[in-house]
Order: sequence, then structure tokens, then C-alpha cells
Amino acid sequence: MTTTPFPFTPTGIVRRVDAAPSPNAVVITPPGRLGLPRWSELWGAREVLYRFGQRDVLLRYRQTAVGVLWVVLQPLASAGIFSLVFGTVANLPSQGMPYFVFSYAGMLAWNLFNNVVGRSAPSLVTNQALVSKVFFPRLLVPLSTAMSVMLDFGVALVLGVVLLFVYGVNPGWAVLLLPVWVVLLVCCALGIGLAAASIQVKYRDVGYALPWVMQLVLYGSPVAFSIDAVPHQVRWAFEANPMTWFLEAFRWSFLGLPAPTLWQVGGMVVVSALVLLGGVLVFQKNERLFADVI
Repeated sequence: MTTTPFPFTPTGIVRRVDAAPSPNAVVITPPGRLGLPRWSELWGAREVLYRFGQRDVLLRYRQTAVGVLWVVLQPLASAGIFSLVFGTVANLPSQGMPYFVFSYAGMLAWNLFNNVVGRSAPSLVTNQALVSKVFFPRLLVPLSTAMSVMLDFGVALVLGVVLLFVYGVNPGWAVLLLPVWVVLLVCCALGIGLAAASIQVKYRDVGYALPWVMQLVLYGSPVAFSIDAVPHQVRWAFEANPMTWFLEAFRWSFLGLPAPTLWQVGGMVVVSALVLLGGVLVFQKNERLFADVI
């Protein structure tokens, strides 16, 4: 049995009575030392996550002439342009693969990363009416954007499988590891997106700077060309880029090209975990200010 204090009575005497906590009572406790979210609370609100993701898909393709075909047209057009510029004009190597399917595999990985970051970063500002008036775990808003991105990725991946049959490419057993690279890449992108979303609530400059930064990352990553085409003087800079590790892993599993080195595989796991953890911590630290400044 516990005792709960009552306010002063008119006579100035403090009374204490024994009170048993209600079985349906919700106990609000301060955040822990790391400020991690309450996972049970997130799990209990999983229906909200699903509804947010469903709404994102419906709003994005409502009143469009070709609908979900945009998901297919964008990587096809990008792969075609990259094949023309880098494969035909510049005549860069593609590790023995047809340049179109080689660049398409790179666009699969890049679009997955870029879309998760690009859609999760402005998600809180876009849903500011809900964030400021309705209580729910705010972490679910940027997380829900990954659901719609994964749907887009699945459609583009099916087209990629069709291209493998058309060009006669057999990736081998390494294709079984493709879901591992997808999960790691999404975790890394979500970590960046969570941090950017929480900062953009207060500083809208993030909405202008982030697309520019992502464009720089695109130019500094071997998305449309092989790492073998990079001169040895600057190759170290490309190999130190974590995005290069993911691209090499994607092409290994999707096209059967040489596997990334062991240190790159370990680096993907470590970087994804650290970036996701850092993004969650930044988000949780700024969450208490969302309703006041959004």
C-alpha cells in the first residue's frame, strides 16, 4: 500500500490516506539517461504507423495519370541517361555488365536511401497540425514514410528482376543477402531522416540544405559508374564513403559482381547502427519542443 499526500485542509492540517494504484493507471516516468523512446508505447501505437504510411501512399498517387508507374519511370530514365553519358560518351567500365542494368542497380540503392531521407526529413513540418494538437508517439511520423518508400522500392525491384532475365544476368546465391543490405541502408537513412526532421521543426533551413547535401553525396558516390573507373589518387575518398559500401553490396547481390571487402561489410553494420541510434537520440532530445515551435 502506498500513501498519497493531500493538499492542506482549511484548518491547515495535512491529511494522508492509503491508496492503492489503479490497475489501469498510466505511470509517467522521466526519460532514461540515454533518452531512448518507450518501445512498448511505439508498439501499442503501431496502427497509427500503418495509417500514416497508408495515407502517404494514397496522397502521393492520387490524381496522377500513371500512378505507381512513376516509381518505374524514374529509375528507368535515370539509368538510361547514365548509360548514355557514362557508358557511351565517357566509355567508362561497368565490370563486364551491360551498362544499363549496372546503373539501374545503383539507382535502386540510391533511390531507396535518398527517398527515405528526403521524405522523412520534412514529415513533422508537413503534419504540423497533428503534431501540435494530437498526442501520439511523434517518432511514428518519420518512420511511416519508410513504408511508402519500401513499396516504391519493391515495385522497382520487380522491374529490376525482369531486366536480369532480359540481359541474362545470374546473380547467384548472393541475392539472398539483398534483404540484409536493404535493412541496413534503410536504418542508416532513417537515422539521418530522424535527426533532420527534428531539427527542421525549429530551423527550416534544413529543408533547403538537405537536398543540396544529398546531391553532393550522389556525385561523390559510384552510383552511375564503377569504382574501378576512379583514379587511384582519389579512390581512397570514394572507398571511405559508406554509400560506396552499400552500392558494392547491392551490386554483388543483385548482379553477381565481386563482393565488398569484409571491413566494408562490418562498416555497414556499425555505421547503420550508430547513425540510427544517433538519429533517435537527437529526435528524442528535441521532441519536447515540437508542439511549441512547429
